[in-house]
Amino acid sequence: MNPVTFRAVTLLAGSIGLLMTIADAKSDEAALHLTLRSRAKSSAEPAATQEVVDWRPQETALIICDMWDDHWCKGASLRVAELAEPMNAMVKIARAKGVFIIHAPSSVTDFYKDTPQRKLALAAPFAKPPAPLSTAERWGTTWCWPDSAREPNLPIDDSDMGCDCPVKCTIRDAWTRQISTIEMAPQDAVTDRGQETYNMLEQRGIKNVILVGVHLNMCVLGRPFGIRQMVKMGKNVALMRDLTDVMYDHRMKPYVDHFTGLDLVVQHVETYWCPSFVSSDLTGRPPFHFKEDHR
Repeated sequence: MNPVTFRAVTLLAGSIGLLMTIADAKSDEAALHLTLRSRAKSSAEPAATQEVVDWRPQETALIICDMWDDHWCKGASLRVAELAEPMNAMVKIARAKGVFIIHAPSSVTDFYKDTPQRKLALAAPFAKPPAPLSTAERWGTTWCWPDSAREPNLPIDDSDMGCDCPVKCTIRDAWTRQISTIEMAPQDAVTDRGQETYNMLEQRGIKNVILVGVHLNMCVLGRPFGIRQMVKMGKNVALMRDLTDVMYDHRMKPYVDHFTGLDLVVQHVETYWCPSFVSSDLTGRPPFHFKEDHR
């Protein structure tokens, strides 16, 4: 090889190497840097451990669970409204990073039947799940009940349905759609079905699933797109712990305030199902904090 040719090849190789380095750096910048908190099952009071992971946005979905426009419990409805604005801001950032957004307002997806978001969910080709999807029914969808082989009872007693208002609210049909504060983009999807969710995840090669919304002790865990089902489908699942809530009445066991009850259920999830992280990892902003949480 003559010197001129050798020099040209060397420059080309150097340029390719530089471009690859820049591409790698951009890829690293684009990654979701998440600090996942989990707990060991072996201890009576398991200490939290943290692990920093990088998830590719293109391999990640964010599922918004049951952020309805109203609720039979006035307190729950007020907290959803309080959650909605910071959640919408977070969703915008996640979407801009390339995360696939799934809106899952259970039992009211017919409200969106003529929208591109609902049609997108229906159009995804069938993908066979690695394990049977739950067929039990509850509250308008299929349901993943607690798995006694994997988890003990929840640390809060929600057998009274969890209304924490001074005077118990009457259970009624309250919701008609997702709360309008949370915006939908054309590339988002709407579903409340496990098979449709799995179809869309497989269609896009999505390995990672983030859950936000309400209520953690009920729908976020139990719905067909919720934590239990997604873990059983083999996905890397994480809960965004500052953008969720529980249905829990402080007058029920373990007789703690509402937000301590929320913390206890988060710890249960971290111990038996999946790690959690805070929205700051996506937004760079302080974590959300309920105004009534004075602890």
